[in-house]
Amino acid sequence: MKDGHSQGFDTARAPLVFGSAVWIALVIALASTGLPDALGRPSEPLQRGAGVHSSLPTATPEGYRLVDAAVAQVGITTSYEVAYVPLDYPGGDVPLESGVCTDVIVRAFRGIGIDLQSGVHEDMTAHPDEYPQRWGHVRPDSNIDHRRVSNLERYFTRRGMKLPVSPMGVDYRPGDIVTWTFAGYPHIGIVSAKPALTGAHYEIVHNIGRGVRVEDCLFLMEITGHYRWR
Repeated sequence: MKDGHSQGFDTARAPLVFGSAVWIALVIALASTGLPDALGRPSEPLQRGAGVHSSLPTATPEGYRLVDAAVAQVGITTSYEVAYVPLDYPGGDVPLESGVCTDVIVRAFRGIGIDLQSGVHEDMTAHPDEYPQRWGHVRPDSNIDHRRVSNLERYFTRRGMKLPVSPMGVDYRPGDIVTWTFAGYPHIGIVSAKPALTGAHYEIVHNIGRGVRVEDCLFLMEITGHYRWR
């Protein structure tokens, strides 16, 4: 969770996470729900809407590729690190064992050949007034702009990816991007191809503080955005 998970208070070089007390409260709240362990491996074809879960929607091949690129991070990204880090450009990244919620998205898209770092930076450079002006810097910053939830939301919207927010699990397909808010702070994840135990929706690939995991948390926070690449 960040904007990178800090939507509203960090400056250009400040940590990406919201206040530690809120972050700890969120992790405790989610952990107390008994979330299942992550899969620890890429999604298998059997998990893609079979048997009793056949009512769940399927996705495009591109959607499943995005899911697999996200799930492949499980067991590799095992921590949550919020510091501002100077990055190479394009293709820059923090160490793979760490990161925040937006890094899951950035790495998954790179797994299908799309660099959100350069995409967001180029769009922000060409259209700066189209993006939130919250962090006190006066020019786009390729080290951090793509690691902020609100910037990804705006970029995805400008790419025509925005879909309605729905209370129905069947409206969320594997590979969809979902954003949430908790106590006023943002989070982002990818809809997996693993059905929840209820069969009513899919689980989410995300990093909310314990490394990248696949967990049943689609409706545990207030959904604020819904996006689909293909």
